[in-house]
Amino acid sequence: MKTTPDALCAILDIDVAARAGWPILDLAAAYLRGGARFLQLRAKALPGDRFLATASAVVQLAHRHHARVVINDRADIARLSNADGVHVGQDDLSPVAVRLLLGEGAIVGLSTHTSEQVDRAALEPLSYVAIGPVFGTATKATGYEGVGLEMVQEAARRARGRGLPLVAIGGVTLENARSVLDAGAASVAVISDLVASGDPEARVRAYLERLSRSEPPRV
Repeated sequence: MKTTPDALCAILDIDVAARAGWPILDLAAAYLRGGARFLQLRAKALPGDRFLATASAVVQLAHRHHARVVINDRADIARLSNADGVHVGQDDLSPVAVRLLLGEGAIVGLSTHTSEQVDRAALEPLSYVAIGPVFGTATKATGYEGVGLEMVQEAARRARGRGLPLVAIGGVTLENARSVLDAGAASVAVISDLVASGDPEARVRAYLERLSRSEPPRV
């Protein structure tokens, strides 16, 4: 199922939340109060039972706000927690296998880092394709340098050819987020910058306002 993600994908990363002093459910609630309606839950080092319990709680909370949740990497956790889908990387379970497990109605996203990977992703049963890191990031070790806005433009063009929206991630801040949408991305995925101000609810509101604003045409 292809889907158009919201302009902001708010990523709930267990480790980032802990470093910022936020229990993950409290952070999810703040994002939702701020207006976020597309969340991704990441818990790379969490044991499976705790990951499932956390995912189930986040999904229940989000669904009360009519928000969607995708789980990073773990299709099994996504299915058991009643999440809306899963986001996988290049070395995770294939999109075909994920689709078989979660069904046609699930959201399935895939991370890419090169033009070749975007082209291969466009042949998969995906809902959206992600590109990054756009500006580089310290949050996640991808092994790739920042791809830049020109690559966002190129990836968006290639993905659009297959009817897939593009999500851009990596080093996105409130100051540069609009430029990423202007380059062709349908959505920006943000992790650390949402907790940078100490007020994630207000930060999400600021992002949504910035991303919805029409920019004057460039001359």
